[in-house]
Formats: sequence, structure tokens, C-alpha cells
Amino acid sequence: MAVPAAAAQAAATPPGATTGSAANVAQQTARLIGAVDPNGAQTSYQFQYGTTTAYGAVTPPVTISGDGRRTVTADLANLAPATVYHYRLIARNAKGLTKGLDRNFKTRIQPLGVTFAATPNPEPFGGTTVLAGQLTGTGNAGRDVLLQSNPFPYTQGFKDVGNRVVTDAAGNFTFNLLQVPFNTQYRVTLPDKPSVVSPIVVVSVQVKVSTHLGTTTVTRGHKLTFSGAVTPAADGTPIAIQKKRGTTWVTVAGTVARHHSASSSRYSKKVTIHSGGTYRVYAGVANGSYVPNTGREVTIHTHR
Repeated sequence: MAVPAAAAQAAATPPGATTGSAANVAQQTARLIGAVDPNGAQTSYQFQYGTTTAYGAVTPPVTISGDGRRTVTADLANLAPATVYHYRLIARNAKGLTKGLDRNFKTRIQPLGVTFAATPNPEPFGGTTVLAGQLTGTGNAGRDVLLQSNPFPYTQGFKDVGNRVVTDAAGNFTFNLLQVPFNTQYRVTLPDKPSVVSPIVVVSVQVKVSTHLGTTTVTRGHKLTFSGAVTPAADGTPIAIQKKRGTTWVTVAGTVARHHSASSSRYSKKVTIHSGGTYRVYAGVANGSYVPNTGREVTIHTHR
């Protein structure tokens, strides 16, 4: 004789809940395993978890029914590396709540890594840049960080620059107001074990380009002299006089920078002005020590 559903529900008992092991434990993820016996009633189960036996977090509820012990799982994410987590399985039905035993696991250590960048980059000649970054991974706080440089032509090898700095609680570090004389490779290292070396960051240095005009108003079709200096000295650097057309700069005349002193080169070029507009001077330095740059934009007016 079949037992009516209502009678089966009435005969049901609180569910069974057994906390199992943790599997696939990684730096920030894990899978919790357990077993639930609904004991003939519709049953909801969850895993409680947290860094103490107060737990504080819970997986979404899942509903099952029927009789017999069955394996259940839940996947955890966004965990902290190298951290002990407590967990237990709980299950409830109309007859009551059952709590499994507390168990724990420890997430894996996150290896140390370094990222950093220079601001500004490229840096104007004679200016300064800030190198800032972050040490990530387990044990990233309070670590000594050392800056090393290898200037162009990058054949000297990396050498220490200045004093060590110490990472803050989040692993952040900063090397302030560095004056870079010419294109230079930088990297960050951890002198203590475990040793870590960052990827290389190249800080480029732009030449300075000054622009001088005798006037900014000229008769159409007449010549106007563009002159100025390129600093530091970059003798032989191609100089392009450019005019803006829409969003594009078009070269209308050219010359080269010539020796002026140990610290600068000079240029001078007479340019026929057919129409007014916005002009600039581009110094296409290509000696490897510096990168190209432009002078200020100037507006030239024409009349008949």
C-alpha cells in the first residue's frame, strides 16, 4: 500500500549533513564537498565559510529531495591567498536544521610579482619623472625594493640607483623626481629572498625644441624665417617645418640642426608662406639617446 505524500512528509526527519573535504584549492578559489540526506523531505543546503568559525559568508541555497545520502558541492571564488578558511555544511527541511562539523583549508600562496610605470614618459629633457608601482602576492607589505638602471646604448648592464624604498601595506612603492639624462632602461628588484625582478621599463627623453619667428603676420607668398634651438645638442637632426591641415601635420620645408655649443644645436629656415594657419617645428632626432619632439604651435596670418 502506497504511503500518501502528506504521510511521507509527516514521517520525514531532519536532514543529514556531513561536511566533507575541500578540493581544487588554489590561490583564490576552492571547491567544498559534503553529503546531504534529505530523509524524504524537500531540503535546502548551503556551505557556511569564512576566516573564523563565525563564518560570515554562505553559498547560495540549493534544494534537493528524496531519500538517501548524496554528494553535494559548492565552488568558492575571490578568496585571499595564503589564508585559512573554516567551513561547514548546513541543511534544513520542515523537520529541522542540521549543521555539519567545522573543517578548514588554506589557500595557496600567491607568488610575488612587480609592475611599475614612469610618469611622465617620455620625459622632457631636464625634467623629472616618477617611477611608481606595486609588489603583488603573498608577503608584499614592508618589503625592500631597489631601482636599477641601464642607460642607452644599454650595454653597461643594470646598476643600483639611489636608496631602497619600502612597500606600504598594499605593496605600493614610489621613486620620486628622477632626472633622466637620456633614454634609460629601468627595472625593480627585491634584494631579499624570495628575489623578484620586474619587467624592464624604458624611460624616453624628448629633446627640447624652441621656435622663434620675427613676426606672425606676413604677406602671402613671402618668406618667413623659422629659427630656434634643439637641446641637448643633436647636430645633424632633421628639422621639419610643418603646417596643420585638418588633423594632419604636413611638412612644408626642411633643414638640419647644426652645431651651436656643447649643450645645444640650432636651426634656421626661410619658408615661403602661401597661406595662414597653424605651424610647428618637428625635430626628428634619431641618435638613440633621445626621442623626437615638436616645438610650440604658432599661428601665422597672411595678407595681400
